[in-house]
Amino acid sequence: MGDRVGDDVPVAAPRTSPPHHDFRTVSSTDVHVGRIVAVRRDDVLMPGGGTGVREIVEHRGAVAIAALDADDRLMMIYQYRHPVGRRLWEIPAGLLDHAGEDPLQTARRELAEEVGLAAADWSLLIDVVSSPGASDESIRVYLARGLSDVGRPDLDADDEEADLELHRVALPDAVAMVFDGTVVDSSTVAAVLAVQAVRTGVARERPVDAAWPDRPTRFAARRTRDAP
Repeated sequence: MGDRVGDDVPVAAPRTSPPHHDFRTVSSTDVHVGRIVAVRRDDVLMPGGGTGVREIVEHRGAVAIAALDADDRLMMIYQYRHPVGRRLWEIPAGLLDHAGEDPLQTARRELAEEVGLAAADWSLLIDVVSSPGASDESIRVYLARGLSDVGRPDLDADDEEADLELHRVALPDAVAMVFDGTVVDSSTVAAVLAVQAVRTGVARERPVDAAWPDRPTRFAARRTRDAP
């Protein structure tokens, strides 16, 4: 028998061998430092003795919230995303504002600000490293239940979020939207399927204070270092 989560949910991760090589960064150069991300160029020691160039997008880190109501409906947002030039279906989410910020408090804030909800019950659903080949972005996704209305704050008409639509989507419909290509945002795809796994007993949530080994720290440290 393998390790188990709780009484009935097995952990099926295969065993891995110890690492054979230390991919040490030989040198690092900043390419761009912006308000939300930075880009750096690392020269990394390869197993054959040479170095390889890696361009890395540093990210603040973020949280997302799978808010599930008593009727098994997920709160979803339909909003414009400029990098892809169209509106996407997503769950509520937001950036960590500063180094050391409690991600659960960030999640509570974003749930209220984006969709006007508070939740009585919180658990950790999943962590998502969205693009590990190019970015250190990691998103912590919470499952929020026991929802209540608190009202959204007034938004400036020039704010991008002033245009978003709010919808409560039945969980089976959200799953279907993933598989027919309607939902493509990575953390939302992962969250919808994770909620389905929890609701069908295939998986179980973790405590909200579980370790987050991939939480980004480098960009937050820049902001702290450069603050007046």
